[in-house]
Amino acid sequence: MTDFFNWVAGTLNFTDLRMPGIEISSIADILIVAYLIYKVLVFAARTRAWTLIKGISLLAVVYMLSDIFKLHTIRWLISNTFNVGLIAIIIIFQPEVRKALEQIGKGTKLVITGVDENTEEDKQNVLDEIIDACKKMSAVRTGALIVIENEVPLGDIESTGTKLDARVTNQLLVSIFEDKMPLHDGAVVISKGRLASAGCLLPLTEKEIGAEHGTRHRAAVGISEESDAHVIIVSNETGHISIATGGRLYKNLSEDEIRSMLYGMRKPPKRKLVSFFKTR
Repeated sequence: MTDFFNWVAGTLNFTDLRMPGIEISSIADILIVAYLIYKVLVFAARTRAWTLIKGISLLAVVYMLSDIFKLHTIRWLISNTFNVGLIAIIIIFQPEVRKALEQIGKGTKLVITGVDENTEEDKQNVLDEIIDACKKMSAVRTGALIVIENEVPLGDIESTGTKLDARVTNQLLVSIFEDKMPLHDGAVVISKGRLASAGCLLPLTEKEIGAEHGTRHRAAVGISEESDAHVIIVSNETGHISIATGGRLYKNLSEDEIRSMLYGMRKPPKRKLVSFFKTR
């Protein structure tokens, strides 16, 4: 056994090992890079780009596994996807990139408000206030568009409107959507149990949802295609209440159906699952 250790020691030649010198500039370099990466991730977490980052991370893991297990075809496909994908990402997320650069130029802190710490009772109270507001606006045919954030952050959508960060009450929601009020034309975004912003602009869907539906319905379906949000629409023509989620529009819902969808979050009513829109 002694001979074995002597052989190992002689082979590795521990006497020649040297601890590399660590300079102050190297430590500063590492800390700056780590800080920048942290800030980028924090900023991305407030936008829909966070979902993209998680997808890229998964692809990176698959790429490493394909390299380990010699899966050459998968490795080649992912490698070429990354080459083209970097250019596509810059084009697709140009607004987010521009916003980040603008904030850096202005010296604005890129911070995040933190995770949702609301209790189940708080969440139910918020949903009750939203439903009460929709019932009141439906009775007098006041148009409304309310986006309820789920797991996909909507920070980029919030930034298109007026930041409020207010407690959600049915009186406040009704007052926002009153005709001729400054913010009544846009959407309200509910994030982390708070009324985050009002007067927000939403992307319009390119799907055919029916000529009887206007811009509010198209915007609701549009944002539901790009996120997992639940979007409530109150029609100013019929007073009907609809919900868009997952790129689908569930029309003319009863109060029980609305509660079921919002409390279940992703559990649409069974009788409303078909024939809500036509694809081109």
